[in-house]
Amino acid sequence: MKTRRGKTVAQQCRYYAVDNIYEYMASTYINGNITPFKELYRELNYDARKDFVVYCFSEVHPQYVEEIILATIQ
Repeated sequence: MKTRRGKTVAQQCRYYAVDNIYEYMASTYINGNITPFKELYRELNYDARKDFVVYCFSEVHPQYVEEIILATIQ
């Protein structure tokens, strides 16, 4: 099976049947599913990755922001 890479936000929302992929990714991480979170992040294209980081700083509880950002770069 081919790995999904370089997908837009709209494509990811449709594929995973969610309204907001960023919210879904943050909740996945907060619930302790680190490996699936990393895969979700890697599937996003460059612009969507940048937008996710912005989303983290504006919408995610400050307690988790640092952890999520570090998980995206590891």
